[in-house]
Amino acid sequence: MKLATFEVGTEKLVGAVDGDAIVVIDVPDMRTLFALGTPVKAQAEQRMTSRRFKLADVKLCAPIIPKKIFHSAGNYAEHAHEGDRSNWVAAIKPWIVFLQNVDAIIGPDDPVVYPEHLTKELDYELELCVVLAKDGKFFDEKEAADYIGGYVIFNDITARDIQRREMESANFCFSKSIDTFCPFGPWIVTPDEIPDPYNLALELRVNGEKRQISNSSHMSVTIPQLLAKFSPLGFNAGDILTTGTVSGVAAFSADPQAWYLKPGDLMEAEIEKIGVLRNRVISWKDAYGVEPPPFQKF
Repeated sequence: MKLATFEVGTEKLVGAVDGDAIVVIDVPDMRTLFALGTPVKAQAEQRMTSRRFKLADVKLCAPIIPKKIFHSAGNYAEHAHEGDRSNWVAAIKPWIVFLQNVDAIIGPDDPVVYPEHLTKELDYELELCVVLAKDGKFFDEKEAADYIGGYVIFNDITARDIQRREMESANFCFSKSIDTFCPFGPWIVTPDEIPDPYNLALELRVNGEKRQISNSSHMSVTIPQLLAKFSPLGFNAGDILTTGTVSGVAAFSADPQAWYLKPGDLMEAEIEKIGVLRNRVISWKDAYGVEPPPFQKF
């Protein structure tokens, strides 16, 4: 089942995608649906209504607004290797985790606003993301499968110049938490539709050019390992956990300045069995109608 949050007219609704239509589910928001209990698919089926809309007639939103975004990084060796080749400021290793700013969340087709006064090196990172099915803390790998409520595409937008300076202090968060830097969607796919999350084709394109091409089979740790490892922090139903990006980011390319994002660029982040998340980069002036403030170095 594909679960989506969408707008039609003045209403914001939750629904299940059915071909080229979407069927309304009677809950106030997606997090409420996840909090009702597991499995999420069964809860959704019980609350389906007779209201239907054509997908073409609605605006898809970020599928869920979680209490917390657990960002996990360094889980693909290929990304670590490209970082080493580019002499990145710090080694990229598994078990990196930090929290991201939920206020930075945007949905499919929403614009990523380029904050020209903060960064000159805007980058993309395609990631498979897990949505937590229920509350939990201190569980092991064997129990972790029960906490997987669905999968979604996440594009971890990063200001590399800010991140580089943050990582000199062995910490980074600001560079990934600026407004509009957390696009994800287009919907949540329940686990029954993805029985094997370790054999999914991953691809990110910028203006049609393939930048990141990989497969989730390259992940060096498993999703249950990640969930169990960070469970002492405490999960809430509807929280999301990213699983790390693959090789092909702009910062580690042969010509980073040519690959960094610019206003007008269209990103298409695609994961097999989930779909495509599209977001265009726009300038600060186009977003807010004013010139950005003077450049501020972080």
